[in-house]
Amino acid sequence: MSKRSRRAAPRPRGAPPHRTRWRGGGGGPPPLSGLDHTAQLRDLRQALDGTATVRVTNCLDACERANVIVVQPSAEGRKNGGRPVWLGLVNDPDAAAEITTWVREGGPGITDPPDILGLYAFQPSRRIRAELHDE
Repeated sequence: MSKRSRRAAPRPRGAPPHRTRWRGGGGGPPPLSGLDHTAQLRDLRQALDGTATVRVTNCLDACERANVIVVQPSAEGRKNGGRPVWLGLVNDPDAAAEITTWVREGGPGITDPPDILGLYAFQPSRRIRAELHDE
């Protein structure tokens, strides 16, 4: 899908995608120096207000990849084959902006992620995926 068609895609009806953000608390590594985690969370919530829910959790068992963002598909996105997308080392405001734009456009199963997000994507362990699926 081209960048132009991805941006022109209609917004899905029903429940929007939501994303879970983790910054390494609860036994994870110390916060990154120079990164204002509180401001990053505030900015994510403001940018996605009315579009998606931002939840914070203490541990996603991926400490070495902090900050981790999991973008979960909307109900419509899941029907279209969308699955949660795990993104790690999201410590750059430009990466967070790309994720925010993608979520506003529909997220997994609705629109293709920007190519740059391939640099951040990873697969968590099956145990962790199963635990999140049970929530």
